[in-house]
Amino acid sequence: MAILTRFLLGALNGLLGPIRAYSVEVCNQEHQALGLSMYSTAWGIGLIVGPAVGGYLAQETLHNHSTNENLEALEASLGHSKKPNNKINEEIETLPPKQSLFRNWPLISSIIVYCIFCLDDMAYTEIFSLWPKVTSYGGLSFLSQQVGQVLAISGFGLLVFQLFVYPRLEKIIGAIIAVRIGAILSMPLLFGYPLMTYLSGLGLTIILNFASMLKNILSVAIITGTFILQNNAVHQDQRGAADGLSVTGMSLCKAVAPGGGGIM
Repeated sequence: MAILTRFLLGALNGLLGPIRAYSVEVCNQEHQALGLSMYSTAWGIGLIVGPAVGGYLAQETLHNHSTNENLEALEASLGHSKKPNNKINEEIETLPPKQSLFRNWPLISSIIVYCIFCLDDMAYTEIFSLWPKVTSYGGLSFLSQQVGQVLAISGFGLLVFQLFVYPRLEKIIGAIIAVRIGAILSMPLLFGYPLMTYLSGLGLTIILNFASMLKNILSVAIITGTFILQNNAVHQDQRGAADGLSVTGMSLCKAVAPGGGGIM
């Protein structure tokens, strides 16, 4: 029943691509980072809050067993500033000539990066919910309630970062550099997790909460950056198909990640 429920969750998940394309359509260039940040924040917090609620509620006995005019009108109704026509024309001219999505290397390269990090993030998510509780494999002897508390704190930090920090950071350094910084910082952070077994008490709790929050922030920052790159690499009428292609690749990687993470 649990496997069937998870299958239905993925099978009925066809709105992700259109939601991402729509987030770009209703926001001008200045607010695209904020719009996609809210999308990825909602997704990331959902993945964090779900296990957190499950951890709090778990019983230990169970473990023992459309057109530019319309878009501009919508932006005005949301309080966004309109762009001059010459500014819109300049952005359109910067796009590459319309071509097949599979021959659009900026799009394909961003999708590949996106899928790789989704694979890593899903494997981390699957392992982290079990690793703190299993002592025989280098775990931390945490209870389900403690793991849920760690994930809840990570979700709060993720919400604050994505809504108030990332949009401003993306304007300063750009999406590509944000993705690079997130990838570089994620590697030493993951290598430091086994060292937490040498800690105990309050120090362990503080370090684990900080590491979990930082890992989730970096992961969602990377994913949001790839969203921006994907939608900026194609024309307006190709964004729905491009987002659908990236979601398909992401789903394949996330289907493989839990099994791979469990084997490792």
